Amino acid sequence: MSAPTKPLIPLAGLPRNELGLTVRDYEGAMSTLCAGCGHDSVTAAISQTFFELSTPPHTIAKLSGIGCSSKTPTYFVRGAHGFNSAHGRMATIATGANAANRELTYIGISGDGDSLSIGIGHLSHLIRRNVDMVYVLENNGVYGLTKGQFSASADIGSRSKRGVSNDIAPIDPIMLGLTMGATFLARSFSGDKAQLVPLLKAAIAHKGTALLDVISPCVTFNDHEGSTKSYRFTREHEVKEIATDFVPWQQEISMPHHKDDAREVTLHDGSVVRFRSVPDGYDPHDRQGVEEYIRQRHARGEIATGLLYVNESPQDVHEMNHTPEVALSKLPFSRLCPGAGALARLQDDLR
Repeated sequence: MSAPTKPLIPLAGLPRNELGLTVRDYEGAMSTLCAGCGHDSVTAAISQTFFELSTPPHTIAKLSGIGCSSKTPTYFVRGAHGFNSAHGRMATIATGANAANRELTYIGISGDGDSLSIGIGHLSHLIRRNVDMVYVLENNGVYGLTKGQFSASADIGSRSKRGVSNDIAPIDPIMLGLTMGATFLARSFSGDKAQLVPLLKAAIAHKGTALLDVISPCVTFNDHEGSTKSYRFTREHEVKEIATDFVPWQQEISMPHHKDDAREVTLHDGSVVRFRSVPDGYDPHDRQGVEEYIRQRHARGEIATGLLYVNESPQDVHEMNHTPEVALSKLPFSRLCPGAGALARLQDDLR
């Protein structure tokens, strides 16, 4: 059954972006998820992000696999391209789509089951290829569609709704990304839109794979006492490593450096962002240091959020494969298939 269509009721006074669109133009169908599901909060943050970035809807490609999380793309940017793939295969579809048309803005929505169990091999290769896309992992620690079994991200000692304790070590997507050489790693909470929107903007601006792990509580099966993915646990144990905003490229704005709790900077449009100093010694460019810091926080029962690691130096998949600047989907057939002679010359070079 398809999701019910959200009525497009014109609302006077809604702000418009540079394209003349309102945030309603970046919404999708009515959600069929459980009332209060964290995934719907992620949907709202994504809609707000694309609205504020003034991204033309027809230049967005949204992809998903199977699971509660994979229903999310239906609920934002109705005018975008979309593909709902098989369980765990979103990363492979995204790789192929990006290879064919590099001119679109790709955002994939997956879950901890879809990404860290059946799809973990595909996610790993997506990361090592550095495919230019935003990969949002909506992480709730359970399989919501099959009645709340533990997923691969469930922490040791966490308890299910029925009282069963998990004894299997979890897979942390951030630690996995550090191991695989990811170039952008961030973590946030679905209930923290003020942090999530800037992180999504930064992920979209990043050239390469941007993996964003979002703790998104399942209100039906995993929002009880004893769960480490519940709203209460996340609120009480979240540690924001970097409290900042996303600043799009413009003429340079300088700011004198001084050690303060917070500093304000006025942007070109007159808006003000507040920067807060990060913990002493924390360097988001130090892969080994970030890994050790996350382990320390985890040992203390804390959830580190924010932009945790970034590396803007590596090439993306197109640069590594020397593909043309124009999308392959726009090349004429004569260039895509140069004939038997060109194939024979290529084979001679390999002999």
